Amino acid sequence: MSGNEAIALGAFEAGVTVASGYPGTPSTEIMENLSTYEGVYTEWAPNEKVGLEVAIGASFAGGRALATMKHVGVNVAADPLFTASYTGVCGGLVLVSADDPEMHSSQNEQDNRNYAFAAKLPMLEPSDPREAKEMVKLAFELSEDFDTPFILRITTRVSHVKGVVGKGEKRDSHAQCNINKIPGKLVMLPAVARKRRAVVEDRMAKLREFAETFPLNRIEEGDTSRGIITSGVSYLYVKEAFPDAAVLKLGMSWPLPENKIREFAETVDELIVVEELDPFLETHIKAMGIKCKGKELIPNQGELNTSIVRRALDPGYEQDLFAPVELPNRPPNMCAGCPHRGIFFNLSRMKVFVSGDIGCYTLGFLPPLSAMDSCVCMGASVSIAHGMAKALGEGGHDKVVSVIGDSTFIHSGITGLINSVYNKSAATLIILDNRITAMTGQQQNPASGYSIKGEVAPELDLEQLCRAVGVKHVYKVNPHDIVETRKVLKEAVALDEQAVVISEAPCVLLPEMKERQPVSYFTNQENCVGCMSCIRLGCPAISWTPFAEGEAEQRGYRKKQQGLSKIDEIICNDCGQCASLCKFNAITRGEEK
Repeated sequence: MSGNEAIALGAFEAGVTVASGYPGTPSTEIMENLSTYEGVYTEWAPNEKVGLEVAIGASFAGGRALATMKHVGVNVAADPLFTASYTGVCGGLVLVSADDPEMHSSQNEQDNRNYAFAAKLPMLEPSDPREAKEMVKLAFELSEDFDTPFILRITTRVSHVKGVVGKGEKRDSHAQCNINKIPGKLVMLPAVARKRRAVVEDRMAKLREFAETFPLNRIEEGDTSRGIITSGVSYLYVKEAFPDAAVLKLGMSWPLPENKIREFAETVDELIVVEELDPFLETHIKAMGIKCKGKELIPNQGELNTSIVRRALDPGYEQDLFAPVELPNRPPNMCAGCPHRGIFFNLSRMKVFVSGDIGCYTLGFLPPLSAMDSCVCMGASVSIAHGMAKALGEGGHDKVVSVIGDSTFIHSGITGLINSVYNKSAATLIILDNRITAMTGQQQNPASGYSIKGEVAPELDLEQLCRAVGVKHVYKVNPHDIVETRKVLKEAVALDEQAVVISEAPCVLLPEMKERQPVSYFTNQENCVGCMSCIRLGCPAISWTPFAEGEAEQRGYRKKQQGLSKIDEIICNDCGQCASLCKFNAITRGEEK
């Protein structure tokens, strides 16, 4: 199993009643796999804050509950998370935070161990799928024993690596579910919260005591000339790089077992902390007055691996532990037939600042489209465009547009639009509605009309929603019709009131789109004049063949023509964007051959 699959199995066996989350790499497959188990209620929430609040509610009803998200999702969920530390739990509550060192699919590289420290919450950190499965089960038990939410922190490697995982018995999931009114524990008015604040400190003291004997905080005896403290996937790198070294493996990365750390430090000549990203363990160990080395040797950016760890602690080591694998260059690109391409092609030809957002459409930033000028976090595009328009003052409304996907708009763009309307903004918003949450792997969302299990669900009407919050000017366009879309965009941008353009066309990777038999376009090269309009779309199905010197005249083309475009009919997805641009009848649909 992968780490994500193992966590889903562990949650099922732990008797989880309710699981809610928002898709985000590297966490997505946890919910996808958990949704296949009978007897567990699973859902995709509109965003991580809602997902955690749903899990808190299930816990308050006595059920075991799981919330899943990637590391930046915890930023969205931080408000309820910090207060849940005060309320504690009724049924076990576990939050899975999937961090992304190296930023494989993220806008930052934050280290969410800091959340455990800041929110005064215990955190477990598995090294591999087997540990991930067992730790999530243990986290639910400990959550109930200590009356606290637990954070299970994984990273991309743990999420996606495969390992052997044993199956266990399932706990009865609904046996403890009932409603008990305990406002003195759950209503966080200041008078109650002050009392619960003392409970939190008492609980953390008990957890520090527990950490000393917690079996997953273990000392592995070895060469004491160098002792290594580590946790998570870094433990595996340490064991591969230095199999004979003495190691203190921390399965609970917060709170730390101070006495065990001191005991270990006294037995080794040199103490080194090996951890990815922030010097989290190192800082707290040094605060104990224990001398150790860490980030002066180990990089504080990106993922570690066995070679990095070996060379960091043994600079004279020359051998390549893993020979590099030669791979073909595959620059990221929107798919052939992607509906977003038509929007960004038009925006690239308009004199506007494009405030972008998080999704596969962020690829609109790359050449040849080069039509995105900022991207901060989910939902920020709308508010940033509003702020820029206000800063520019009168006459600035037609200089800024924002672009956001349907799922991201639902996640955190709606409040930005309400703010823009309420405060009389006029920066046009373009909602890229491709009927799915595409970037993370085709997950359903409230606008897609289906639930996580593929069951029919109420479908959010984006047009009516925009009108309901006060937008007077709402347009719908087919982004594959580039010429007509350009007219609508120009009209919307020229307005001195808030306008919304909904670009509506399905993602080409949707099952129903894959199952269809598209009729490919082809290039009639006799008519091609080499204007390169189709090439500027950046479609992977269209290639350019340059002429050698004198070849144009030899082949009977114009002297100035530099080459010909050609459509790969196998890759073509029948969107017609290139045909709508060609003024010379050089691009024809296959059925018209």
